[in-house]
Amino acid sequence: MTSSPTPVTIATEQARTRLHELTVIDVRTPAEYASGHLPGALNIPLDHVRRALPEIRHASEQGDVLVVCASGARSENACKLLAEQGIPTATLSGGTGAWAAEGHDLHTPAACDTRAGWSMERQVRFTAGTVVLLGLLLGLLVHPALLLISAGIAGGLVFSALTNTCGMAAVLGKLPHNRPRAADLDAALAALRSR
Repeated sequence: MTSSPTPVTIATEQARTRLHELTVIDVRTPAEYASGHLPGALNIPLDHVRRALPEIRHASEQGDVLVVCASGARSENACKLLAEQGIPTATLSGGTGAWAAEGHDLHTPAACDTRAGWSMERQVRFTAGTVVLLGLLLGLLVHPALLLISAGIAGGLVFSALTNTCGMAAVLGKLPHNRPRAADLDAALAALRSR
């Protein structure tokens, strides 16, 4: 990685060989992180990255920072945010999914320390599917205008694909089971400060 604040993408094999020298920040929700993450990764959910700017800046001054998520979209957004703050970072090509697909180990917290749950993608698919079915059912049984609920979700999914954003994921990420516990976030920030 360079000293430039421009975010770069690195391949999983390059990340694997350099893992011991990288500060890895996983920007997925705590539930996704608990389901399996890169060895040594610290969980700073995407919506908490701004709060962690001083700690991430400190870690980047000590060595290279790799930002990861499930597929690379959220980590790319985090890298752009960090680049705007002059913090050099890299994102993992294909995210944790590509890491696991190439046969690399994922670490999971001990059972007593975890709130493992569904991935954000699975939560979005479940919620969108449920709302579409509900809209169809209400449109058939109550009033045809309620079919617009399903049309709205379909439009949102198309917009999400075109812009590579997901408003539904942003909303779902704010639910209690997707929020970091204060102690977990504080521990991750302390680990970044101690780099």
